[in-house]
Amino acid sequence: MALVRLRAPLKGMAGDRSDHDVAGDTVGELLRGLEREHPSLAGWILDERGVMRRHINVFVNGERCGEDTTVDGGDRVDVLPAISGG
Repeated sequence: MALVRLRAPLKGMAGDRSDHDVAGDTVGELLRGLEREHPSLAGWILDERGVMRRHINVFVNGERCGEDTTVDGGDRVDVLPAISGG
């Protein structure tokens, strides 16, 4: 299992927990698993086609990655929504 870390506002939608152990071989599998465990996240990370939204940034062990990036047990996956404003 990989450790998936969420930041606000996603953290609040997942029971106010930052850290989640999720099983999967790729980032996409982890994100789909996270949405299954926390249905309130549905639509915020993945769109209606199950594809990662453009405003979501994912890093595996500090390196920016995509949905097809493979993950191993013990990897740290950070999910960060883009921040904008003025």
